[in-house]
Amino acid sequence: MRVIAGKAKRLKLKTIDGMNTRPTTDRIKETLFNMINQRLADCNFLDFFSGSGAIGIEALSRGAKYAVFVDNAKAAVECIKHNLHNTGLEEEAQVLAKDAFSAIRALEVQGKSFDIIFMDPPYNQKLERQILEALQNSNLLCSDSLIIVEASRETDFEYLKDTRFQIYRQKEYKNNKHVFIELK
Repeated sequence: MRVIAGKAKRLKLKTIDGMNTRPTTDRIKETLFNMINQRLADCNFLDFFSGSGAIGIEALSRGAKYAVFVDNAKAAVECIKHNLHNTGLEEEAQVLAKDAFSAIRALEVQGKSFDIIFMDPPYNQKLERQILEALQNSNLLCSDSLIIVEASRETDFEYLKDTRFQIYRQKEYKNNKHVFIELK
């Protein structure tokens, strides 16, 4: 795995051993960033379930001003820190060794808000729904924040009709999809 574009282009990223993470392939990552590239300049980026940190690091490399990485697995946190150091992006990042819900509360207390929020939770456990419910009244969102959820193709987002969110766009791949969500 590597950084695809920007100031850290071509630098290799360490991944986490084992089956607890599913690193986003370079091809899917490139498609994702081509879709959001115009929104990255000087944005604040939040990466839930960060794993190796590859998505947030790609955002920083491509021009995001600041990124927060959230993961509660010790191996993931160490991997993220290692990758930030190796790419020279440590100064523009914050790593939170917390679950997503504790991180939301901590970031609210810090008064942070984010232009783009990315999450890649374990598939088919409905964690994305719980996080979206926690975010819908959170001060972490700006009026034009974009939330991107990486989920299994089977994940149903029909429940969004009963929230403050709507699907802006969706991109399906062979085994998963990116769902782009914004405030109504």
